[in-house]
Amino acid sequence: MASSPEVDVVWIGTHPYMHAEMTCYALQHGKHVFTQARMAASVPEANQMWEASMRYPELVTAICPAPQGMHGGELVKQLLAEGAIGTPHQVLLHSFNDAWLDATKPAHWRQQSDLSGIQILTLGIYTEVLQHWLGHIVEVEARGNVVIPERAGVEVDIPDFVNVMAKFRSGIEATMLLSGVAAHAPTDKLWIFGSEGTLSYDFNTDDLQLGKRGGKLESLPVPTELQRRWTVESDFIAAVRDAQAPRPRPSFGEGMNYMRVVHAVWQAMDAQAAVRVG
Repeated sequence: MASSPEVDVVWIGTHPYMHAEMTCYALQHGKHVFTQARMAASVPEANQMWEASMRYPELVTAICPAPQGMHGGELVKQLLAEGAIGTPHQVLLHSFNDAWLDATKPAHWRQQSDLSGIQILTLGIYTEVLQHWLGHIVEVEARGNVVIPERAGVEVDIPDFVNVMAKFRSGIEATMLLSGVAAHAPTDKLWIFGSEGTLSYDFNTDDLQLGKRGGKLESLPVPTELQRRWTVESDFIAAVRDAQAPRPRPSFGEGMNYMRVVHAVWQAMDAQAAVRVG
C-alpha cells in the first residue's frame, strides 16, 4: 500500500520497533511520513529515519509531539526569556503513577524492549518537553530498577522506576523522577528554580505558577495568543499541501535529540556513572 501511486501520506501508528523500517520504505517510495512517538526503538534506528528524511527534503516528515505542556509551554519559554525567575539553576520533575504496581497484570507493551526498544516510562516525553523549554541535555546519571521482573510468563526488562540527574548545556541541573509503581504519589509536575524565583507547571491541569523570591507561588493565566491547541494532524496535512507552510514539529532531527538522551540514561544505569550525551 505504501508504494501505491494513490497514496500520498503514510501515517505510522505501530510500536516503536517498526517505525524505522516503515518510515524508510515510505520515504523511498515518495511518501510523506508522520509517525507516532516515541521516534524509534533505538538510536541507530532513529538515525536511519533522520538520514532518510534528509535524503528526501521535499517530503514532509514529523513525529507526534508530546501533549504535555502544550497549553502553556510558550508562556513558560517567554517567562524564562524575560528573566521572570532570574537565572535558572535547578529543575525538579516528577512523573509518578501506579499503573504497573499490580503484579497480576500482564506485561504492557511499554515494558517489553522487543516492542518499545529503549523507551522508559515517560522519560522520552519529558526529555522532549524540557529540551524544548531549556535547551539540550549534555550529561546524565541514572539509576533504575525492575520491581516486578516477570508478568504472566513475560520477562520485564524495562525499569519500573528510574531516577535521572541531567545537566543542560546552559549549566542547569535537573532531577527527573519517574515511576509506574508509585501509589499515592504526586503525579506529573515540574519546578524550575532560579535566582529570583520559581516557575512550576502541573502537566495534568496545565496550571502554571510563578513565585518571586520572598513571595508565594501564584497561578498565571495563559494569554490566548500563547495557548497552543492540538492541531497536529491538520498542521501536517497543511505542510503536505503547501510547501511554504511551516514544517510540523518535532522533526526527525529533534527526535534524535531526545533519543540520544534516553540512550545515555541506559548507558549511565549500566555504568553507574555519569555519561555524556552524544
